[in-house]
Amino acid sequence: MVKFSKQFEGQLVPEWKEAFVDYWQLKKDLKNIHLLNTCNTKPANNRKPDSFSNTLLTSLKKFLFGIQQRKDETIQVHRKLASSASKGDMYETELLEQFAESDAAKEFFTCLDSQLNKVNQFYKTKEKEFFDRGECLKKQMEILIEVKTTLKRQRDKGVASALDSKDGPSVSCTVSSEDSVYSVKDRTEQEQQLQDDDSDDLEKDIAEPFPDTPRSDDMAKSMRMKTEDGKLRTLSGRVFSCQGKNIKLNIPLTTPSQTFSAISYLVREDLLNQSSRKSGPEGSKLKINKAKLHHAEKMIKRAFIELYKGLSYLKTYRHLNMLAFIKILKKFDKVTGKQVLPIYLKVVESSYFNSSDKVIHLADEVEELFIQHFAEEDRRKAMKYLKPHQHKESHAVTFFIGLFSGCFVALLAGYAIMAHITGMYRHQPANTVYMETVYPVLSMFSLLFLHFFLYGCNIFMWRKMRINYSFIFELSPTKELGYRDVFLICTTSMATVVGVMFVHLSLLTKGYSYTQAQAIPGLMLMAFLLVLVCPFNIFYKSSRYRFISVIKNIILSPLYKVVMLDFFMADQLCSQVPMLRNLEYVACYYITGSYKTQNYGYCMRVKHYRDLAYAVSFLPYYWRAMQCARRWFDEGQTSHLVNLGKYVSAMLAAGAKVAYERERGAGYLCLVVILSSAATVYQLYWDYVKDWGLLQMNSRNPWLRNELMLRRKIIYYFSMGLNLILRLAWLQTVVHSNFEHVDYRVTGLFLAALEVIRRGQWNFYRLENEHLNNAGKFRAVKMVPLPFHEVDEED
Repeated sequence: MVKFSKQFEGQLVPEWKEAFVDYWQLKKDLKNIHLLNTCNTKPANNRKPDSFSNTLLTSLKKFLFGIQQRKDETIQVHRKLASSASKGDMYETELLEQFAESDAAKEFFTCLDSQLNKVNQFYKTKEKEFFDRGECLKKQMEILIEVKTTLKRQRDKGVASALDSKDGPSVSCTVSSEDSVYSVKDRTEQEQQLQDDDSDDLEKDIAEPFPDTPRSDDMAKSMRMKTEDGKLRTLSGRVFSCQGKNIKLNIPLTTPSQTFSAISYLVREDLLNQSSRKSGPEGSKLKINKAKLHHAEKMIKRAFIELYKGLSYLKTYRHLNMLAFIKILKKFDKVTGKQVLPIYLKVVESSYFNSSDKVIHLADEVEELFIQHFAEEDRRKAMKYLKPHQHKESHAVTFFIGLFSGCFVALLAGYAIMAHITGMYRHQPANTVYMETVYPVLSMFSLLFLHFFLYGCNIFMWRKMRINYSFIFELSPTKELGYRDVFLICTTSMATVVGVMFVHLSLLTKGYSYTQAQAIPGLMLMAFLLVLVCPFNIFYKSSRYRFISVIKNIILSPLYKVVMLDFFMADQLCSQVPMLRNLEYVACYYITGSYKTQNYGYCMRVKHYRDLAYAVSFLPYYWRAMQCARRWFDEGQTSHLVNLGKYVSAMLAAGAKVAYERERGAGYLCLVVILSSAATVYQLYWDYVKDWGLLQMNSRNPWLRNELMLRRKIIYYFSMGLNLILRLAWLQTVVHSNFEHVDYRVTGLFLAALEVIRRGQWNFYRLENEHLNNAGKFRAVKMVPLPFHEVDEED
């Protein structure tokens, strides 16, 4: 049976962690009471009688204030009315005669009262915030219904035939003011939310983006102009008059392609309406076509989902805190032998956070509105969006993991025996063709799926330590991969890869020429790529498309607002430079047709390919540096610039290493040592201090942080030492140590695997620090921007 403290820690909302009951501090206070009771217990006849003055004071209090206490009461909880509406009622516990002289009990109840007051205040604040958001969303729905009704009425009257067929039916509205004004902070916070669309819309957006829909985007800075007050304004927001109201329409852009299409749309609109702007003061006409209306509806839908999620979090907040109070009061009664639970629990039950029912009513109202307007009166369909459930883990997955693991081990053993007999991996001129053409394919897949396997191990550990990685990565609970799914993908893929390599090597040993068998590794690589982009709903389609979307965001990293999953994946690519180099070579080998002529040295001789090797070594660090620059631009924190410097130093070290591999000169060797040493020191500092949150001088855990997930501190010290050793793997470039007659490419694969292992270790501690300290400042509930805003005529 899992302890309540573990359940409590695993279910609480990470961002609201400080607002929950400090259950662990209360347990410490209880432990102090228990120690005092066991160490300082005295016989009843040895207790000193109360002094005459204390007895007289107690009698006067009872007489003057009319305090009538029952004999079984040990405490009284007083409720102080709030001095203002913003502050909730405060509670203060008075200890009666049994606990009057116990300092430990006073500390416990003082802490308990402060926790109750904190919970009430936070709950009231969040309740008001969600209630105001709900009222705003109701107005948004009213405006949306009015505009849709007007659009439908115009279409029924035949207005659609006179409008542009490409844009579809639209509502013509008068522009009554200039573009809307946004501050940088508000705009960037809003842009982040629209990237977090539901999975169905995400897959649709990948295949069919809206070409003519103006939405506010990370590239919208190219469309903005400085105003006198220092704020920025965007061309995506216009104010129009419809149904007798002045309404401002703001549909933020989320992709660069949509930004360019928005620019062209606005330029075309300005050119077409230039004459009308000059003709009269009433202004130009703004068309709200069906695509714009669809995007506005999508934004409101997402806002309803986020509001409902926030209300669910608030319900969980109330439930967990109520359980925490009950559990800690039960423990207090057990330790002291008193009956405090019934007295204090009445106060907790009548307090604001437990007695208010506004959240429940608002959640029911949101459900009704969502079912009516976004689910076609289908409650089951609506609940798929509002209450997504995790998919159940199947025993078949576990069975196939074992099956393919056995196949992989058997095939790997057979392949290793055959390779040893034929001497393929020995450093001999006769084996050069195999090592230059086939081995890069095996090396590439080995590094890729080793990394994926370690990710599965990370998920297992995150779940075991109750690190809410799904919340931090903003993964859909219905589509996220569990560690069993990851292990299944790894075992299936590697069994396939090793099986194909075994067949290929068998054909070579039977006398088939390289020309006849060389297409097999290339066909296998093509098959994996086809599975990755397969449009059918098989082989974890949502995860594959999410992966493609994240890679796209990384490649265009300066143009997108950076979220946790994007820069986490970019960090993984920084550890996969050898895999990317192998992929580059294999692509060149098969695209140029060198596999037909066995001219494996062609790609190494071509100048463009050699120059591309520099780019491949730079790209992961460049993408990560651009993400740091973008985060600095959005958030304005200088720490992102310092982090950018880390990746610039890694780029310089990688470039020096590539140059040394080509020239093999003493000057390049010195350059590699200097740049790699500086980059290693830089990276170690950032690993320990920033990413892991360790090496804190004033921490209660020596050289660690204050809060730790693992009980054994020695694991952290061991991991720090192991990280140092693995960071120094680049020394192999200088030492050139070989294992007997093993080919240097095998040694390179071993060192690359060590870097992947180091990254897998880094992943656990990075998420642990994020879970404990919210270093990435993730939000429990996103504030989705709303499309419609009413504007006063004076404005």
